[in-house]
Amino acid sequence: MVAKIITGKSIQGALNYNEHKVREGKAELLFASRFLLEPEELSFRDKLQRFERLLEKSPQVRTNTLHISLNFDPSEKLEPERLQAIAIRYMDKLGFGEQPYLVYRHHDAAHPHLHIVTTNIRPDGSRIDLHHIGRLRSEPARKEIELEYGLVQAEKMKKGEELPLEPLRLEKAVYGKSETKRSIAHIVTSVTRHYNYTSLAELNAVLRHFGVTADRGGERTQMHQKKGLVYSIVNDKGEKQGVPIKASALPGKPTLPYLEKQFEKNKLSRRPCQLALRSSIDNLFRSHPPSSRDSFIKRLKKQDIQVLFRENSQGLPYGVTYIDHRHRTVFNGSELGKAYSAKAITERFRQSGEQRDEVEQTKQEGPPQHTATMSFPQPRQHAQGTIHPQQPEAPGLLDTLLKAEQQGYLPEALRRKRKKRRRRPRL
Repeated sequence: MVAKIITGKSIQGALNYNEHKVREGKAELLFASRFLLEPEELSFRDKLQRFERLLEKSPQVRTNTLHISLNFDPSEKLEPERLQAIAIRYMDKLGFGEQPYLVYRHHDAAHPHLHIVTTNIRPDGSRIDLHHIGRLRSEPARKEIELEYGLVQAEKMKKGEELPLEPLRLEKAVYGKSETKRSIAHIVTSVTRHYNYTSLAELNAVLRHFGVTADRGGERTQMHQKKGLVYSIVNDKGEKQGVPIKASALPGKPTLPYLEKQFEKNKLSRRPCQLALRSSIDNLFRSHPPSSRDSFIKRLKKQDIQVLFRENSQGLPYGVTYIDHRHRTVFNGSELGKAYSAKAITERFRQSGEQRDEVEQTKQEGPPQHTATMSFPQPRQHAQGTIHPQQPEAPGLLDTLLKAEQQGYLPEALRRKRKKRRRRPRL
């Protein structure tokens, strides 16, 4: 079992994430601890107000939300009752057994997993300390529960067999078809939490994939100078639609100062994913080299890798961005290496096309025809400069023997005379 804890400042954002999964049919509310109603009777407002009543007792505490995921090995088939018991046991050992919490079972990945939402504010207004909660409390609890319930131990999983990270599946925001603020909030919260990006441009590359963009305004505007940020829905052409939403009005407050902190964290956390992305590109050119940009983009898309070329006014590519939805990372081509820049990739298209043309031409012409040629004695030059033709050499012994073997006879000079056997006179 693998336990992951995310601390945050918006209980509503954590609730929205899980409730959206429920509406999509990709999750279900499995258990509600210390709520007055049964899970199926609780509305979104009931859930949110239960937590907000606690948060009001300690408004000075900024980090007041825990969003926990418990992930199990794909081979484990766990019944709802068993999952509920594991969640209760884990929260007791974590020190949150007396807190209200919601347990969601998700069905959007290849392995069984739970999401738990709670707060660290107690009914008396005091807070549960979250310092080193993962190392000091979650890890010992995880190990005890693995032994108690006979679960696959995280330490015994072989390298390379970790629980797979599924691409983030979100519904694209479409203006007029979905409520603007709710769609933007869900997409922005999910992307900013789960993707590794190191600049606003890289974040926007992912957001636009889901129909949203982050905008700072023009350089001379007051919003830009004060580091303001708004989010808008965009169409397929990148045109903004509807009323923009301030970053401070969204769950988790994904403002520019918050994002800048994420930029620095992600620079280190995404490094292990560089090699996987390079290997995918190299294997593509090694197996069946694409000779055009369209072919390159389509074939990487099948591996959940999105490729975005940036062009100048003449239509020439000057940059490329790779979005690896498998590992939730974003890279500019130059960050992967010189061989993965827009210029280098375009050159590889040309080389692949030339190689393919040569192969096709060879197939059409067929195998090369060999014609017999006769060699003549070459003239040789004396020191005085006079040229004389070479005279053919006299046949040697080897030539004579070969000829004899082919024609079935030997020259007279080489025939051995039989010696007559002398008869001894009879006595």
